[in-house]
Amino acid sequence: MKPVRKAIIPAAGLGTRFLPATKALAKEMLPIVDTPTIEYIVREAIESGIEDIVIVDGKSKRSIEDHFDSNPELENNLREKGKDQLLKLVEETTDINMYFIRQSHPKGLGDAVLTAKAFIGDEPFVVLLGDDLMQDEEPLTKQLIRRYEETGESTLAVMKVPHDQVSEYGVIDPAAQVDDNGLYRVKTFVEKPKPEEAPSDLAIIGRYLLTPEIFEELENTKPGKGNEIQLTDAIDSLNNRQHVYAHEFKGSRYDIGSKIGFLETNIEFGLKHPQTKDALRAYIKELAAKL
Repeated sequence: MKPVRKAIIPAAGLGTRFLPATKALAKEMLPIVDTPTIEYIVREAIESGIEDIVIVDGKSKRSIEDHFDSNPELENNLREKGKDQLLKLVEETTDINMYFIRQSHPKGLGDAVLTAKAFIGDEPFVVLLGDDLMQDEEPLTKQLIRRYEETGESTLAVMKVPHDQVSEYGVIDPAAQVDDNGLYRVKTFVEKPKPEEAPSDLAIIGRYLLTPEIFEELENTKPGKGNEIQLTDAIDSLNNRQHVYAHEFKGSRYDIGSKIGFLETNIEFGLKHPQTKDALRAYIKELAAKL
């Protein structure tokens, strides 16, 4: 069984929910306190043992490439002024095996993954979506890799959501619970079901570990909703030829794909950041007293 060494991070979306900020700035570069959201995703991959990362980007995403590139002028300025801690932060983002592929047309998540086929080759790999930040003692991507080492099969991350919110997600219909630690065999996938029709409350969240056979399924998947190639449809087809598992994530998930989720995440992370936590806590108390 080949080790999981590679990751795909799709970043070609237009970010329309954050206009006008994303008219000229990549949505993935919007910061949580002082760190671009995509850097959190990259860190999760690296902390999970991933060696090579490909970002599938699109037009107006040059800022992502620049962020992970060296900036000699900035680095020399920080070095000359003795700002060693800031210099370390800047240099950390350049010492990564990072590659970029352009998705020329917005044809959906499935197409973005398929675009990276040549990069992945015949190896298992992970897909990390940028709209979800995950926190746990062990990174979620590492949890999926561990599950793959147990089963040798594709494994998706799922999380229990309130029943009245299942229509906002793709959910799994579990065929069986494999163990007591939240591993399920998947019978089928249901995209945004009505609450009364949902087979479970286990929603698919933005982490996937896939075997290379998924590419054949993607190549044969017809465009679905929005005339886009849906990754979930291809995974459902893959499930007909080899087992697909779901791993229940029990850590903390931060939805940064919506304005309110983005604001909530900034507040929570700001309350943990050593440079902002005390002042922010005092401000929140002062503001609450006025409401």
